[in-house]
Formats: sequence, structure tokens, C-alpha cells
Amino acid sequence: FTCLFLDTDRALVLLEEYCKKLRKPEEQQLKKAIRKVMGIFKSSLFQALLGSFTEKATRHGTISHPSLPAAVAYDVLGCPKD
Repeated sequence: FTCLFLDTDRALVLLEEYCKKLRKPEEQQLKKAIRKVMGIFKSSLFQALLGSFTEKATRHGTISHPSLPAAVAYDVLGCPKD
């Protein structure tokens, strides 16, 4: 349960570091998308959904070590998941 919140914090740190490197004009759309993901991770709605998801998954024994923040980032940025 706690590991997913730590994954979110780690994802935010990594996204922020990556964002700082995006300075070229052609990278600004990517930077905007990353900032959108960061806003989602920081939102109270996302945190509530994350808490609900991990609580249910833990209760049902279906949680192994998913990285929900990474999955959201892939979906928002349109990146392949492999």
C-alpha cells in the first residue's frame, strides 16, 4: 500500500528532473504533457483513487508491485508500455 505512494513521489521527482532538461522549442509540447501528468499525481483525486485501488487490491491479494503512477504516465504521454 505504501509502496505505491512512494512510487508516486519518485515518479514526480523523476518527471521534474526530466522537465528541467526540456528547453528546446520542439520539446515544449512534451514538457506540457509531463507537467499535466505531474498535476494529476499531485491531485487529491488521484491520491484518493490510488488509496482506494491499493486498499482493494491488497484486500483481494491481487497487488504484487504495480506501478500505477508509471501506468498513468504512459497513458497520458501515449508511450508504449514495454
